[in-house]
Amino acid sequence: MRSAGSVVDDGVLKIGEVARRAGVSVRALRYYEEQGLLETVRSSAGHRLYDETAVERVRFYQQLYAAGLTSGNIAQLLPCVDSGHTDHEQRAMLHQQRALLRDRMDDLAAAIARLDTVIAEADARS
Repeated sequence: MRSAGSVVDDGVLKIGEVARRAGVSVRALRYYEEQGLLETVRSSAGHRLYDETAVERVRFYQQLYAAGLTSGNIAQLLPCVDSGHTDHEQRAMLHQQRALLRDRMDDLAAAIARLDTVIAEADARS
């Protein structure tokens, strides 16, 4: 007997299996579905069923969220992710998000450099 989160058929996964493989909660998957970011079909028993590609897509969403994009930004990008084409507005948003990430990376690099200085001074005193 299979658990509620197991593989149903080749390439078709239940919600628990997608959540486990993608490293997110079942609640996150439901949220992605509500936001129109993740497609699902229902089994005859009413279970959500996902294509195998859902795991990688969810991982991608997690990266975009971690980078500071909102679900609205991600929804705006889905057509270009799927087609490989973007319009001017989408490219502008991507460039803006990239610039914000670069700023954060610069801030993190500066913080690391300061910590390295503190560590080096502490080690020298020991």
